[in-house]
Parts: sequence; C-alpha cells; structure tokens
Amino acid sequence: MNAFDPSITDNANKIDMTHGSGGRAMASLIRDLFHKHLVNPHLSAGNDGAVLELPPGRIVVSTDGHVISPLFFPGGDIGCLAVHGTVNDVAMMGAKPLYLTAGFILEEGFPIPDLERIISSMAGAARDAGVHVVTGDTKVVEKGKGDGVFITTTGVGVVGDNIRLQGDLARPGDKILVSGTLGDHGVAILSTRQNLEFETEIRSDTAALHGLVAVMLEAVPDIRVLRDPTRGGLAATLNEIAQQSHVGMILDERFVPIKPDVAAACELLGLDPLYVANEGKLIAICPASEAQSLCDVMRGHPHGADAAIVGEVVEDQANMVQMRTKFGGARVVDWIAGEQLPRIC
Repeated sequence: MNAFDPSITDNANKIDMTHGSGGRAMASLIRDLFHKHLVNPHLSAGNDGAVLELPPGRIVVSTDGHVISPLFFPGGDIGCLAVHGTVNDVAMMGAKPLYLTAGFILEEGFPIPDLERIISSMAGAARDAGVHVVTGDTKVVEKGKGDGVFITTTGVGVVGDNIRLQGDLARPGDKILVSGTLGDHGVAILSTRQNLEFETEIRSDTAALHGLVAVMLEAVPDIRVLRDPTRGGLAATLNEIAQQSHVGMILDERFVPIKPDVAAACELLGLDPLYVANEGKLIAICPASEAQSLCDVMRGHPHGADAAIVGEVVEDQANMVQMRTKFGGARVVDWIAGEQLPRIC
C-alpha cells in the first residue's frame, strides 16, 4: 500500500476542503488512510454499502455519536472509543457484535498524522473486538465549524432467540451488580482537559465488553438487564431502568467500587462519582439467587475483576433510586440537573 500522497493538496499535513470534494484528494485520503488501516473485503470493495452475512438469530443494531474532547486521553482516544462504545451497546442486548459502520466529520485544518493515529487506533480496537468496519463516510467542514473530528458508528450484531435483556425486566428482590470501579473514564478526560496532575495517572477504562457478557450469559442465562453506564454514570442508568421497570432501587455505598485516586479527584473537583461516565463497565440485574454466582463469574474475567453486588431492586411506586450511606443514613440518587462533564464520549 502506498503512503498517503500529500502533494495533491495545498497543505501537506492538514485536512483541507478538497478532502471532502469527491475528487482525487478525497480518493487518496480514503484509500491511503481509511482503507490502509481498516482493510477487509467489504470495505475494499468500494461500494456504497456492504452486503453482510449474518448467522441465525435476531439482528441487533445500535448507533452512537462520539464528540469527545480531548481526542486523545490516558488509556485511549476517540478512535478506540468509537469502537468500544458501539460494540458495548450491541453487547448489552446480549448480542455478538459483528460489523460496524463509521462516519467521520473532519474539520478543515485538522492534522493528517493525528487522523491516521485515530484511524489506526480504531482499526486495532476493531481487530481486538473481532468486528469489521464494513462501510463508512467522510465529510469535511470549514475551519471553525467543527472540533477536529466527530465520529458516528453503527454496530450490527446477532442475539440468540433464547436471550432477552431489556430495561423493563427488573423485578423487586433482584440484585444489582457492577463489573468494576466507577468514574475512571470521566475523571481521566477531565484531568487531561484541565491539565490536572495527581499522584498517579488516572486512565480511562474504555474497553469492549462483549467477551465478558458472553461468559456472564453462559453462566447465568436468567440475567434480566445489562447496561453500560456511560453519560450520567451509574446514577442516571439506574434511574432509567427504575422508570422502565416501574421499581425502586437501593444501593449500599459500602460496596460500590471506586478507586481511591478517582474518589479523591472527585472530592477535589466537587463531583459525585456515581454520575461520572464509564466506558468499560457494565451494570447487571439478576435474580437474587443467581447474584453471587454471577459476581464470581465476572471476577474471573479481566474486565470484571472488581465486580461487586452493590444493591437491590425494591417495590417503589415513585421509582426512586436511593443510597444507604457508610454512616447508616440514606440519600436519594436522583437524575442530575444539567451535565457534570460535557464532551466525555
């Protein structure tokens, strides 16, 4: 594969409007950057769409937009995040992710080496997740009308007829589990954005979770709900499920896993880690009789090593989420007003 030829543009190292014009510069960008890193038979065919082969089962489709700032952060970047976020949305339905599409909005003046770094990261994340980016689109907007790079991805997967995971299936008596420590991603983003320094580097937890989901469902097919607590964190996600299922929830603060450095950073910054975004963690709700078995299985997987049972589902006509504090009191974990951390995914 030939290296990208910058001589056909006016600026050798930056995106310009010709890269979105449909001409030679655009063809070179697609061929020598996107196809180079994301190569697979579907993409290489160069058609307007991809004809996909799917195994038996029901199709799961999910779309996610990624507008994170900064584009590069400890533990990842917008490229791998775009893959992980959509793979995880498909996986939370119990499906095996198979294919991705990707749409790029590029701002005029964006450095081409940074774009290649993002595409390479995206390709590596897709390979690790066992999915192909089979088709996509690239547009260029004038300088000042974007913010470097925006990526929209759509994921396609297949779920077996015997699996049913939905937000309206939580029942009183069920247990609530999380797969690991909370708030890592959001704090990593904020610390990079604000040039904050802590004693240890806080890294994003961004990761593809479908492998963890597969072993969980194999061990405990009766899981009722799976969700990844991204924007709004654990608090927003549980409030969504409580309303869908018409139940209440009670968390136990003693068992909610949060890394000491993340907790310290949140205290310093005036943030509640329950509302901070995660990109490599999931929430599971299952019958109480299966909870400990499920937790043990999760802890046996690299992405679930810090799994914990953190609460229970209760009857509550108000559909409230509450927290038993470490000091024996209680507080309401309500929807957040506004947004703690903008542009975190």
